[in-house]
Amino acid sequence: MALASKEGQRIPNVSFPVREGDAWKTITTDEIFSGKTVVVFSLPGAFTPTCSSTHLPRYNELASKFKERGVDEIVCVSVNDTFVMNEWKKQQEAENITVIPDGNTEFTKGMGMLVHKNDLGFGDRSWRYSMLVKDGVVEKMFIEPEKDGDPFEVSDADTMIHYIDKDFKDQPSVSIFTKPGCQYCAKAKELLQEHGLAYEEIVLGTDASTVSVRAITGKATAPQVFIGGEYIGGSEDLAAYFAKQVA
Repeated sequence: MALASKEGQRIPNVSFPVREGDAWKTITTDEIFSGKTVVVFSLPGAFTPTCSSTHLPRYNELASKFKERGVDEIVCVSVNDTFVMNEWKKQQEAENITVIPDGNTEFTKGMGMLVHKNDLGFGDRSWRYSMLVKDGVVEKMFIEPEKDGDPFEVSDADTMIHYIDKDFKDQPSVSIFTKPGCQYCAKAKELLQEHGLAYEEIVLGTDASTVSVRAITGKATAPQVFIGGEYIGGSEDLAAYFAKQVA
């Protein structure tokens, strides 16, 4: 494949037809990159396993951390049409990511990252890579190794954020089951915020049922909090957890 880094070079000058609501519009690379610091990650296809389970979600999760470190926008590029990209973003709840449909392969080809995946019935697609772009110039690229399959070793969000800030320390992943109008849930969320922990909120009746939380925790009440894979419990348990951390 002979995939070469474009570090020090300008990104291709390309226009992308996109669908916003019921209208078509055109977005140019100048609009996306000019005068901004942008992290780009490109992948073989929306709705595909690694792209959906890890690549996109982790960039979305770390978006605020990238912003704190001077990144203006995080862009995901894939050789898909705008309808597919929009629906994928919606399904993934990736509100922190700008999805760019490179359906005509012009950007991917210009980056030298176009590959043929005919064996999978995909046709022409992008090789998986990420890059840091400043005012339209590529500062750094992480290109996946050229080997069989779909390697995912260096284009991930953690590699990129550690390049930007070598001292970056990630917080543990936090999830909280809540229900509307629950004062104890509000208290638990306030505690998490006070300790600087971002969290994923799972609302009972909307995102999950009481059956779900009971199956996972053995309890049907809310809130129920998990930190770094550890089950903490309700709001009082959370307060005790933080008190223990300080002690």
